[in-house]
Amino acid sequence: MTNTVIKCDSVYKIFGANAKKMLHDANGNVDAKTFQENGCIVGVNNASFEVSKGELLVVMGLSGSGKSTLLRCISRLTDATGGKIFIEGQDLLSLNNKELIDLRRNKMGMVFQSFALLPHKTVLENIAFPLQIKGVEDQESINKAMDMVKLVGLDGRENYFPRELSGGQQQRVGIARSLAVEPDIWFLDEPFSALDPLIRKEMQDEFLRLQEKLQKTIMFITHDFDEALKLADRIAIMKDGIIEQLDTPANIVLNPATEYVRKFTQEVPREKVLKIEDIMEKPHNENLSDLKVSKNETIENVAEKILTQEKSVGVIDENNQIVGTVHPSKIINTVFGGKKNSD
Repeated sequence: MTNTVIKCDSVYKIFGANAKKMLHDANGNVDAKTFQENGCIVGVNNASFEVSKGELLVVMGLSGSGKSTLLRCISRLTDATGGKIFIEGQDLLSLNNKELIDLRRNKMGMVFQSFALLPHKTVLENIAFPLQIKGVEDQESINKAMDMVKLVGLDGRENYFPRELSGGQQQRVGIARSLAVEPDIWFLDEPFSALDPLIRKEMQDEFLRLQEKLQKTIMFITHDFDEALKLADRIAIMKDGIIEQLDTPANIVLNPATEYVRKFTQEVPREKVLKIEDIMEKPHNENLSDLKVSKNETIENVAEKILTQEKSVGVIDENNQIVGTVHPSKIINTVFGGKKNSD
C-alpha cells in the first residue's frame, strides 16, 4: 500500500451542453479554442498527479487558469467531465450522495476565500457547528472547539461574534472550524487573498506552524507565487486548464519547464527561495575553506559569509558530514540569473 492520498488520472472538467460528447470525440486531445468555438469552456484539461500523505501541494495560476475548478472536482463540489479521482484508493466519482457526505464530514476540511462564518453565532459556536452536524454532543463539541480556539491563537475571543473580529481573526475561525472535524485532507482555496499584506504574512506563518504540528495532506490554491514558494512542498502551475509544471519550488525556479513558468519565476528573489543543497556540487578531493554551512540554510542567510571565501565551502548535513561544496562564484551565478549547472 502506497502513501498516496489523492490521485488524479486524466481529469477533465468541461462546461457546456455538449461537453461529454465533445470530450469523447476528442479522444483525450482537447483543444480549448476548438471547444470554445463549439460552445464549451475547458476548465481542467487532462490533469494527472498524486498527493502523498502529509504533503502540501500548492496549485497556482492566474485567474481563469483552472486551479479552483480542479480543487472543486477533487472535493466533488463539481463533477469532473472525464477521468478518475481516487481518495485513499477509493473511487470518488463512484460514490453515492450519502457516501460522499460521509467522506466530506469525516475526511475533508475546506477553507475558502470568503470566511462564511455564521454572524449570529460566537467564535466558539461557529467552530463547534460542524461537529454538532456530525452528531457530537454539545459539551464535547464545545470542548473540542475550545481546543481549536487555542490552536489558532484566539484565546480570550471565543465569545466574540464575527463582526467583532478583524479579517485575519475571522480567517483563523474559518481554519479552526475546518480543523475541528480532524480531517485527513485539507482543501484551501485562496484562504488569505482577502487579507492585507501584513496579516497575510502572519497567517502564512501560522499556517506553516499548524502544518508542522498536524501534518495534514493539503491542496492549497493561490495566484500568488511568493505565497506558493513559501508554503509548498511541491507546486503545480496551471494555465488554461493544463498543469504546465508540477515540481519542488527549487526545481521550478531553477529549471522552469515552459516559457509560461519561466515568466512566473523571472522576478523571484532566488536567494530567499533556494537552499544551499539546491545549488551545491558533489564533494571532490579539493582544498576547502575552513567555513562550513548547513545544506538546509537559504542562500540569503549564508551568502555574505561564502562570498568572503576564496575557496569552495563545505556543505554539511545534520550529522556534520560534508555532503557537498559551494564555490563563491556559484552564489553569484545563481542569485544574478545563472541557472544550475548540470553535472
